[in-house]
Amino acid sequence: MNDSDLLNLAHLYAVRLIAEMGSVSRAAVALYRAQSAVTRAVQETESALGERLFDRKPSGMLPTPVCRTVLKRAERVFGELEELARWSRARQSPRQALVPGNLPPYLLNTRRLQLLVALARHKHMPGAARAFGITQPAVSSAIRILESGAGMPLFTRNPRGLLLTSDGETFLLHVRRALNELRHISDDVAALKGSIQGIVTVGALPLGRTLILPEAIARVVGQYPGVRVVTDESAYEMLVGGLRAGDVDFILGALRANDAASGLENEKLMTEDLVVLARHDHPLARERNLSIRQLAAAQWILSRRQSPTRGLFEAMFKRVKVKPPMPSVESADLAVIRGLLLRTDMLAVLSAQQLHYECQSGQLVVLDAPTRDTSRDIGLTLRAGGTPSPAARALIDAIRVVVGEVARTTRVIRR
Repeated sequence: MNDSDLLNLAHLYAVRLIAEMGSVSRAAVALYRAQSAVTRAVQETESALGERLFDRKPSGMLPTPVCRTVLKRAERVFGELEELARWSRARQSPRQALVPGNLPPYLLNTRRLQLLVALARHKHMPGAARAFGITQPAVSSAIRILESGAGMPLFTRNPRGLLLTSDGETFLLHVRRALNELRHISDDVAALKGSIQGIVTVGALPLGRTLILPEAIARVVGQYPGVRVVTDESAYEMLVGGLRAGDVDFILGALRANDAASGLENEKLMTEDLVVLARHDHPLARERNLSIRQLAAAQWILSRRQSPTRGLFEAMFKRVKVKPPMPSVESADLAVIRGLLLRTDMLAVLSAQQLHYECQSGQLVVLDAPTRDTSRDIGLTLRAGGTPSPAARALIDAIRVVVGEVARTTRVIRR
């Protein structure tokens, strides 16, 4: 479902109340709306999904299996908005609690929430207006309604444009999560009918990019033509921000420490040791039992100082009280690393998977170097308690299968 096709939140909220109360009339009373308007909300939601949501019985409105699937995801949508409403209410009136299940109307407008996300991204009213084909005053009006409902400014002006306030950052996080959950509803319905579709955004860290992810993607898009995969190669910290907001479905690569307070959870898939790589005719290529001092005298391509791989590399030297070498080049770009290894006498320390094909072809070799205690866990990082979309689940399942095959069959070629 494209952003322009997202379900109407107010209509979905009406569907939720009808399912809870078993009656259009009772839902209309709870919403302070005419019964005809609530009926129309159901009809328009059914039309958008192309599926019937209720069986009309003498005993009341009974949710269909499709409706139950929709409502399962809708609970996550409205859960985010209810949490946002509680937080906003507490900022305004700490003693005044939000009535459970009673969402304020200012949050039940899909386009309004989309405009907030767009303005945060573009930082200028004209850019957000152009993105939706509307006027600048319409964007300004939508933001005013949100700020009035929240009881706080969400943006501040500075020379770089409109920037989110600290409260605005928190507000936006909940909105992004809610909209991303809303986006998955049509894909959930399609999966119920046996069709896996939708967009999956994967945070692709270096240790998963060469072997595991390409093979898993190839299998999923081959089996499910309706799936589109987007890979995001940003730094880990940026990927985590996207994961928390729901913009990134999961991260694949080297795992960081699993902090329960982070709201994320790790799934370890395999463990790999780091290796020292060089071109096949490097002066050290045929040496055996290389010493740490020999390695210290070499020229190195290393990742940046704060990276986990760099820490493990330097610890190899510190354990035997040898000063770690300063790198000639700092880079995490595999194209740069590959080019330098093939053209110079520089060495690099990496997971063997990262340059597997160059080792397999004989262009690069793994040196007989002491790299004990340099293992990295490779796996998945997901939002704790999250429910991935059907397409994301299909890709995660494929990754698990591929990892098992890689662990059994990968052999590092040594010279």
